[in-house]
Amino acid sequence: MNENVLRAGLLETAREMARCGLNAGTAGNASVRCSRGFLITPTGRAYDELGPDDMALMAMDGSWHGPFAPSSEWRIHRDILAARPDVGAVLHAHSPFATALACHRRPIPAFHYMIARFGGANVRCAPYATFGTQALSDGAIAALDGRRACLLANHGMLTLGGDLRGTLALAVEFETLCEQYWRACQLGEPHILSGPEMEEVIALFKTYGQPRPAAAVPPAESGPA
Repeated sequence: MNENVLRAGLLETAREMARCGLNAGTAGNASVRCSRGFLITPTGRAYDELGPDDMALMAMDGSWHGPFAPSSEWRIHRDILAARPDVGAVLHAHSPFATALACHRRPIPAFHYMIARFGGANVRCAPYATFGTQALSDGAIAALDGRRACLLANHGMLTLGGDLRGTLALAVEFETLCEQYWRACQLGEPHILSGPEMEEVIALFKTYGQPRPAAAVPPAESGPA
């Protein structure tokens, strides 16, 4: 995709994260893969005051170009994009319910079948490390093995997807599940779906949202002449 289109899409995604309640102020960041490496939101800047040309262009060696320095979390984005060729975009947010759970360092179990949307029978919580460090990135990579979302202890959440639009939708869906889990825990420990129950759902999600050929319509039965 044209880099200018990706720049505009990245800025709009960052603004939409705030409108959706995933971030406030200058918190959170987003990136998208491009032909020259990846584009990432700049550090410490209000998105409403930025334009598409303000998105930082980064190479995989950590070098960058742009009017503003890249997000302090660029290592997470770089390492995910390097390790996961299936991923085209990465979002990091300090959304209220995901962050509340992350502050308890609680993975999210299979309290609802939609957990399978994120690749497995749970969503892991990466161990705490200082923001912007390689240790934080390493922990996130491990927590994301086979997954499309994770919590970062005492920090926030990450979601991964093929493109910006899909990754933003996953982030909104993940925050909704975090809220549902938080609310369910107010009544006590929720009932957790069994391994076989989740295996069945995970198998179904492999074709979730994918185009399918139309089913053949059986011929009408002929009646008596």
